[in-house]
Amino acid sequence: MKVHFIAIGGSVMHQLAIALKRKGYIVTGSDDEIFEPAKSNLQKEGILPEKDGWYPEKITADIDAVILGMHAREDNPELQKAKSLNLSIHSFPEYIYEESKNKKRIVVGGSHGKTTTTSMIMHVLKNSGKAFDYLVGAKLEGFDQSVAITDAPLIVCEGDEYPASVIEKRPKFHFLFPHVAIITGIAWDHINVFPTFDFYLEQFNIFIDKIEPGGVLIYNETDEVLKKLVAEHPSKVRKIPYAIPEHTIENGQTKVVVDNQAATLNVFGNHNLLNLHAAYYACKEAGIDTATFLNAIASFTGASKRLELLAKNEGTNVYRDFAHAPSKAKATIEAVKQQFPNRKLVAVFELHTFSSLNEKFMSEYKGAMDKADEAVVFYSNHALELKRMPPLDPSVVEKGFDKKGLVVINDKNKLQEWLQKQDYKNANLLLMSSGNYDGLDILTFAKEIV
Repeated sequence: MKVHFIAIGGSVMHQLAIALKRKGYIVTGSDDEIFEPAKSNLQKEGILPEKDGWYPEKITADIDAVILGMHAREDNPELQKAKSLNLSIHSFPEYIYEESKNKKRIVVGGSHGKTTTTSMIMHVLKNSGKAFDYLVGAKLEGFDQSVAITDAPLIVCEGDEYPASVIEKRPKFHFLFPHVAIITGIAWDHINVFPTFDFYLEQFNIFIDKIEPGGVLIYNETDEVLKKLVAEHPSKVRKIPYAIPEHTIENGQTKVVVDNQAATLNVFGNHNLLNLHAAYYACKEAGIDTATFLNAIASFTGASKRLELLAKNEGTNVYRDFAHAPSKAKATIEAVKQQFPNRKLVAVFELHTFSSLNEKFMSEYKGAMDKADEAVVFYSNHALELKRMPPLDPSVVEKGFDKKGLVVINDKNKLQEWLQKQDYKNANLLLMSSGNYDGLDILTFAKEIV
């Protein structure tokens, strides 16, 4: 097979390119700019483009498949050449399906918890000795790639609702056709793509339609919106509801009970317990028994940037989390507070995505930070400029979050000053962002305070 990647430097695109190279395919690609770690990863595998830029002459009639990244525009010269030659052009998820037509497909969808649930399933399958392929949106301990394509009979995919490519604007998870589907919850996000909640909701109806005949839908019944959607959906697939499993918390550790069997966990929080329960049912469909699942999940330490412990001492923990949507921020804050009820919680939340920086969306954050003892919302004017968005007045942020004592900061130096002034004795610091606080060195600061 000869495969060419347009925009090979993308975070998952380059991972798929490496996976196909390792499978024995002839892989080529182009991009106008490639950053680390993609650059080094591609170079190590011998498939880094010689020069940045787009080169239509690379597109030849003997190419079996062209894979189009989100970064490429509709007028991309390589894309235009591929169209003129009537080559087979695929978005990332379309190509994943092409490679997994003969596999059993487990797909995890939902507004939050997708990465962690997918990672849990992968961790259990690997620890159980199962052969499987995967696609996940984060670095996971024990896996050198976030994409693997082999001849395994099973594939586990994180199913994103964001558009597949510039020429295929339907959500990625509409192209994966699961035998086992998970929906972790529904909370409106990506308003630049889904301008209304109803339109966003409809994408999950369509996802259920895509489940293969005789398939399974595993869904979070504690989410009232999702529960209603599943109840009203005419699909005849087998439906398995899940909720927060029985558990106890002692000295900052959580013990979970499933089918009268127990395990002590490294992760915590109701959202992680929900993710675990979903993963349990998915693993059950893959032939994993309860004892094997619990033995494996006990050693799961989490996916990168998902309630990741950066530093700790006897009285202080510093966590980093990818939370950016209202439901994610609320769940993460509540998890830390529930796990350490006697510690003060200092929470920092960065507005970084298009939705979170949008004045019209701000009211969706009401109550999200209520459980934090000290709270700051940060955003950078630089991020607004990059997204070509208008200035955001701090008073709009204050009104949206509606939390007494909330501090709003839009200068990274002032954020650093605020952080340094806090008392971290018998306290946890929670840093939530899909960005980088405008370049602030959070890792060094985390180590300093403990």
